[in-house]
Amino acid sequence: MQNYLPACKIVSTHGVRGEMKALPLCDGAAFLAKFKRLFATAQGGGECRMLGVRAQGNTILLRLEGVCDMDAARALVGRTYYFAKADARLPKGRFFIDDLLGCEVIDADTAHVYGTLTAIDRPAAQDIYTVTDAEGGTHMLPAVPEFVKQLDPDNRRILVTPIEGMFTDAVNGDKD
Repeated sequence: MQNYLPACKIVSTHGVRGEMKALPLCDGAAFLAKFKRLFATAQGGGECRMLGVRAQGNTILLRLEGVCDMDAARALVGRTYYFAKADARLPKGRFFIDDLLGCEVIDADTAHVYGTLTAIDRPAAQDIYTVTDAEGGTHMLPAVPEFVKQLDPDNRRILVTPIEGMFTDAVNGDKD
């Protein structure tokens, strides 16, 4: 698990006073607005005080201390900024994707290990978990309460109650 997660990537300048347009790499402007600082490296280096953030369509407009004009903002285009997970306050029962990836997916009733959570996608209303089994086959699991019973990233496990067939035919391999 990482201590610093991507917050946004600067894509262009906005105006002449140092504001920057960025792609959010987290939950968006409202989530990012809760932070007072960002970091220029994924290891926590280059701490920057955040002066403001607001949504603009699918992007965000960001102001950082020391970036006062278009030239200073232009020099940061292409840079990714990170937030410290320690600074984040998630609601109870919510977790960072980074904390869930790599967890074992285990049957809540039988303790059978189906595999490891290797990806989380959001194609529609709910997340879809990709579980990779020991043979390398992948299985899709809707992240809804009917199937996902407990998320336990501290113990690196996810308890599930799948329906018949959910883990028998792998997408990337032949399973009997």
